[in-house]
Amino acid sequence: MAVPVMLRYTEREARGWLKLWKAWVFSFFVVPLLFLGGIGLGLGSYVDSGTGSSSVGSFDYLTFVAPGLLAGGVMQNMTGDGLWGVMGGHKWQGTFNAAVASPLRPADVFGGWLLWRGVMSGASAVSFVVTAALLGAVPSVWGVLAVPAAVLCALTFSSLLAAWSITRDTDGSFPVIFRIVIMPMFVFSGTFFPLSDLPSAIRPLAWATPLWHVVELCRGATTGTLGLVEGVGHTAYLATAIALGCLLAGRGFTRRLAA
Repeated sequence: MAVPVMLRYTEREARGWLKLWKAWVFSFFVVPLLFLGGIGLGLGSYVDSGTGSSSVGSFDYLTFVAPGLLAGGVMQNMTGDGLWGVMGGHKWQGTFNAAVASPLRPADVFGGWLLWRGVMSGASAVSFVVTAALLGAVPSVWGVLAVPAAVLCALTFSSLLAAWSITRDTDGSFPVIFRIVIMPMFVFSGTFFPLSDLPSAIRPLAWATPLWHVVELCRGATTGTLGLVEGVGHTAYLATAIALGCLLAGRGFTRRLAA
């Protein structure tokens, strides 16, 4: 994949963002902060008042849930983009098809598209982490590492979901994926409560999800509790998932756009 050529499509995405920035700002920047305020501060005040100042392990609920909301928010944004956004690119708006009529190859289009998702998610994560830190939910200076963890989350879900979407002719399966895969993952991957609260038979299912690994990276970073071996393990899992997603999506883009 020629990186300079790939960046041409990233530039195209950036120029498109400048024209539609209000919608992007709301979904990528405002909504995650609303979750942080509503669940972290609102619900958290009730959780803490009922269990004492350290409601989840040694942390108050806001500190516990903030990194989970960061990871979950990125996942949900990338779900919509990886499913309906990709279908729009090859079927509804045809922006992918127009791009490959230029010197860009299908792999360049996918790479440039994916890179912009990482950039946008990284910017959103910076905003979230700064706000969480101002609210006292980031007790460790290592909290800055939650930003690259969020980027890994974006690349994982974008690539895997794009690999599916590019093979579809309709979006009929997309709501099903959202309901039976994404939402259960959002709830049962350690986002809102420790996995130790789940039945032991269910925990391995949560450990197998990409979101759990992202949540652990983000929470370990913001609280300063992430060990080196643990961090390497979570990162290796996500890197493997990204590689798989890029491989499958690259093939799918080539079959779809080169036909």
